[in-house]
Amino acid sequence: MSLPGVLAEIAEVAGEEAALALASRVGGTMVYFPPVPANDHWICRLIGREAGRAVCDRLTAGVGPRRVEMPLGPTGAQAKKRAQVDELLRADMSERDIALRTGYTISAIRKRKRKLGIVRDDGQLSLF
Repeated sequence: MSLPGVLAEIAEVAGEEAALALASRVGGTMVYFPPVPANDHWICRLIGREAGRAVCDRLTAGVGPRRVEMPLGPTGAQAKKRAQVDELLRADMSERDIALRTGYTISAIRKRKRKLGIVRDDGQLSLF
């Protein structure tokens, strides 16, 4: 899975599971990271002492505290909605029905379809 920005950095030092746990818990907010968290610090309780310390060291370079705006990543509403659209496209639902069900626009659905490489044979011959 491809994670955005700081979540990718966290995944490098603590694993994808830790990055997703942080996104789920504090994604969408500004988070304070100390250079060396105490054993009972929330990050150590959430992802483990070693992983928590590795994350804090990576994000602060061990120098001083840092505030980071944590992305939502795949736990966010937008990612969930995109996954729903992808699922409906793969199920061969019409663009119109997907738009009505999800609130996506037809043009956004067509972009997703292209990105996923979904090609439908609509039975029409090419004009050119």
